Amino acid sequence: MAECVGGIATSHVPALGGAIAKGLKEDPYWRPFFDGFKSVHAWLAAKRPDAVVVIYNDHGLNFFLDKMPTFAVGAAPVYANADEGWGLPVQTPYQGAPELSWRLIERLVADEFDITTCQEMLVDHALTVPVQMLWPAGDPPPVIPVAVNTVQHPLPSAARCLKLGRSIGRFIAEEAGAKRILVLATGGLSHQLDGERAGFINKPFDLEFLDNLVGHPERVGALTTHQIVEQAGTQGVELLMWAAMRGALGERARRVGQTYHIPISNTAACVLTLEPA
Repeated sequence: MAECVGGIATSHVPALGGAIAKGLKEDPYWRPFFDGFKSVHAWLAAKRPDAVVVIYNDHGLNFFLDKMPTFAVGAAPVYANADEGWGLPVQTPYQGAPELSWRLIERLVADEFDITTCQEMLVDHALTVPVQMLWPAGDPPPVIPVAVNTVQHPLPSAARCLKLGRSIGRFIAEEAGAKRILVLATGGLSHQLDGERAGFINKPFDLEFLDNLVGHPERVGALTTHQIVEQAGTQGVELLMWAAMRGALGERARRVGQTYHIPISNTAACVLTLEPA
């Protein structure tokens, strides 16, 4: 039987990829955030996941406003990256796990999620930057991309994303063999990149959200899209991915580590590591 070894949630700001490419991880501006990954690297080395379900949001590299699925799952043998215009180096393709992907898709459809299945799929900085930060040696396990719409309204609710995560958790529990699967969510925390509130960060909300995510996920599921936007900013809706990750861990979870840092390129940045309790 497969095991969910835990969940990680972290920011995916493109500037983090730029800092990696330019060798600036020890720069005073970036170092407090990157230092938070040292303990995560040790945790990953001990857990040795065989595959990673990456819950993220696409920023137009694979989907755009004319075609924006609510939920899309990759079922490809490899996932290519491409130039997004941020000046980031194009990453080498990421290995997929198509057999696992298809079984995840079957579980999600059985749980009445309408999934867009992608047998070819480009992945953008929302996947590549966190994977670079978590596996700096460039040796990540195979990935299963799960893209959530946080761009084109109407968005899925936090409650729906929590249920998506629970379905992912059932898939892991049902999977045969001694596979060790990590669930990774990317995006957030509070931030707004444009409009009258550009630069908006809400630390009290972020910290309350993190505590609720660990101990009271039903409170996260009760948040409406308007409440998230009001409290976390327009791009703060990326917290939907964090809700999905938490759902995959089951009823109770234990916080292994957490680092919160502001600002990183006008974003409240965090790396959170959880284990099923």
